[in-house]
Amino acid sequence: MYNKNIKLVIAGIIIAWAIFEFTQGNIWSGIFILLLSGIFILLYYKNEFLLMSFLRMRKQDFAGAEKWLNKIKDPEKALVKKQQGYYNFLKGIMTSQRNLTQAEKYFRKAVSLGMSMDHDLAMAKLQLAGIAMAKRRKREATMLMNEAKKLDKHGMLKDQIAQLKQQMKRM
Repeated sequence: MYNKNIKLVIAGIIIAWAIFEFTQGNIWSGIFILLLSGIFILLYYKNEFLLMSFLRMRKQDFAGAEKWLNKIKDPEKALVKKQQGYYNFLKGIMTSQRNLTQAEKYFRKAVSLGMSMDHDLAMAKLQLAGIAMAKRRKREATMLMNEAKKLDKHGMLKDQIAQLKQQMKRM
């Protein structure tokens, strides 16, 4: 939609408009306009294209998710650092079905940029471990799997980690 800085400028203008409404005695319209500015502030922290892409991923529509993800033209300028991590994470998932080397590059960038949730970071490291195992780098895969296990505090990836360990034993 808009650049991240433009979103903040628009939010600032709308907040100034809300203050003007308050000074004119229009309290309810001022409150409504203030809530409207909250949308732009929310979209500063949560990019709308990333949200739509995650929604498509949830529905197992990878083509639709990739379409929404490709609408972000310049992620370094358009996204905040954590959003860039999620962008690269999603790009890694999309390309892992076609090209493991390219997917590995995206996952490594996502891990280096960081993500908001530990279990998301654990998932990225687990994906990297799977790629390393597919490329016959057992030591690196073991190290990444142990890091993912440490980050997975709620045990959400317990089955995937166990499955990867079983595959490593067969190698």
